[in-house]
Amino acid sequence: MRKKTFAAAALIAAATVTLSACGSGNDGKSPVSVVSEESGSGKAATVLDQPFQKPDLVLTDTHGKKYDLRKETGGHPTLLYFGYTHCPDICPTTMSNIAVAKKALPRTEQNDLRVVFVTTDPGRDTPAELGKWLKGIDPQFIGLTGDFATIQAGARSVGISVEPTRKDKNGKLASVHGTQVIVFSPKTNGGYVLYGDEATVDDYTKDLPKLVKGANP
Repeated sequence: MRKKTFAAAALIAAATVTLSACGSGNDGKSPVSVVSEESGSGKAATVLDQPFQKPDLVLTDTHGKKYDLRKETGGHPTLLYFGYTHCPDICPTTMSNIAVAKKALPRTEQNDLRVVFVTTDPGRDTPAELGKWLKGIDPQFIGLTGDFATIQAGARSVGISVEPTRKDKNGKLASVHGTQVIVFSPKTNGGYVLYGDEATVDDYTKDLPKLVKGANP
């Protein structure tokens, strides 16, 4: 399995990565994440020796009900991603890759896995909008929305930068955000593995059988 190991503290201390906003087509000058990957390494999984604590987020799910992230996902293997439904590229690709890989798991493990998509564009991503979008990818995926400041703080607690939705150079609304998927162990509830947007269906398909058990990929 492809992996690399870094201390979480070292990742956070690294200089902020500057990438294009997810789907914005901007000039790449906006910081999108404080978690960096080794350029050109070709490795999908980053295994942290100092896991992140799961964000203390209480948001609204696609049914309009309050969802306590720590409470609802405690003891379950959990994949957490911050993105938005109007993204034309990275967000739907990432979610689709995970959805395809998830289908290769035994049914009991599929049901135990929690895949949580937290919107970075709550102004447009209502519970209904999130529900409609995620239903087309995987009905079991959990969509959360709520106050932007709360979402932004939760993302930052795990090293993901999220900026307010704004118009890009083409006049289209876009959300600037980090594109990492964070994996939380069912054993410790710690976020111990990161995947960047280069992770493929094959990467997730190979790694999920271990991740659902809290093992290193």
